[in-house]
Amino acid sequence: MVHQPITTTIAGVSSRRKFLVLGICCMSLLIVSIDTTIINVALPSISADLGAPISGLQWTIDAYVVVLASFLLVSGSTADRVGRRRTFQTGLAIFVSGSLLCSLAPSVGWLIAFRMVQALGGSMLNPVAMSIITNVFTEPRERARAIGIWGGVLGIGIGLGPLVGGMLVEFVNWRAIFWINLPIGAVALTAAALFVPESRSPRPRRFDPLGQLAMVVLLASCIYAIIEAPRAGCLSVQTLSLFALGAVALTTLLIHEPRRTDPLIELRFFRSVPFSGATLVAITAFGAFAGFLFLNTLYLQTVRGLSPLQAGLCTLPLGLSVLICSPISGRVVGRYGPRPSLLLAGTMICMGAIMLLFVTADTALVFVLASYLAFGVGQGVVNAPITNTTVSGMPRSHAGVAAAVATTSRNIGTSLGVAIVGSILSSHISGMIAADFIAASRPALWVIVGFGLTVFVVGGATTTATARRTTARIAHLFPEGESAGALGGDLGDAGGRARRIQVHAAGNQRR
Repeated sequence: MVHQPITTTIAGVSSRRKFLVLGICCMSLLIVSIDTTIINVALPSISADLGAPISGLQWTIDAYVVVLASFLLVSGSTADRVGRRRTFQTGLAIFVSGSLLCSLAPSVGWLIAFRMVQALGGSMLNPVAMSIITNVFTEPRERARAIGIWGGVLGIGIGLGPLVGGMLVEFVNWRAIFWINLPIGAVALTAAALFVPESRSPRPRRFDPLGQLAMVVLLASCIYAIIEAPRAGCLSVQTLSLFALGAVALTTLLIHEPRRTDPLIELRFFRSVPFSGATLVAITAFGAFAGFLFLNTLYLQTVRGLSPLQAGLCTLPLGLSVLICSPISGRVVGRYGPRPSLLLAGTMICMGAIMLLFVTADTALVFVLASYLAFGVGQGVVNAPITNTTVSGMPRSHAGVAAAVATTSRNIGTSLGVAIVGSILSSHISGMIAADFIAASRPALWVIVGFGLTVFVVGGATTTATARRTTARIAHLFPEGESAGALGGDLGDAGGRARRIQVHAAGNQRR
């Protein structure tokens, strides 16, 4: 391993090395995004081999994302404190080890447990990688384009995941889907040691044990309540108690965090309307996406009777549209701001879900694929404005926490999407293959439509000139040297320099 001195920033990096670092960081996103879509294609095979019910399949996905979301924030702040490259490498090692264990799981219970090991490593990957990217690409437009490339890699993972996963499941078995992470992870681990410079925050954040515990309890209790509600009853003592526990955890966070010097969640940033809007959009957009993937994987293989490979090929338009639209959206955000991308995203997510409301077992496949294409466009354009707005709304020295907030929001949405859609299906059907699957999917699709509508409304309301002024008003809450660059990044257009001066002026007046 090549040891390099730790610095507080990654300044003066050459253009060539910037994109080399970007490529290394994108490898972590690739294995995580491939893992997400591969597991969806393999769900029917896992159910048949391990005897897992729908709730077991939900936990196969949600145990991963709940652990991931629970530890993203602490992983981001830990990376800012002990070193971003060091944390990134640790995450890669744990994620690859968890993938190997998943391939050896003897039962669905063990598979869920090993998915949690994967998630622990995954919590140290994407937010830390985004933190590194944010510190390397400091110019707003350059950063937006880099984030667009980052989102494009998500499209590659989504596109390759179902196809590669379908081939592995069909010609080997479902356990082979976890092997794909091993070589990619090994290459990324080696390249990070050689080429990624170490960096950390100039003022490390202290660990927040109570806040971390409250975060885990909040997410785990609410997701458990939603998944198990069809079996226990929506108004059962178990369900209501779990939601009450979640409410207590949320109250604890709201009371405890503002009193800490280094909180797990910096609540002051939610005074920025664009920042709050981006967080809510991330939850609803990725809730729609996760629910859409979960529902349609089961539809293609259990209702239409397609093989895993055929199902993977059917989801290819979804991945390709994400791949194509993500970098385009990054450039649009860099030039025109997040508003156009968010409005288009909400529209296309709604359109894709509404089209599926008319689908039956005999619907022409071209119509189904068209709905996937429309949904993919919406998902492709939404990622860049979410990440750019969330990261740009926080100090650059806290980039790990900033990236973790964005990624946590995505994973909360993913867990909610799978939990809600899966619970709706469980309430209406008793097995994986059921004649009433189509009827059971209708209310789930309306939930996805509602998610898309929320993206459109919130995206439009939180990107107005009035909303952007709330970002300028929080500048005085943070040291000038930290906040100016970050806040300026959110104003990445031709008038960005002038607006950054206005942000400084607003902060000085409030001092």
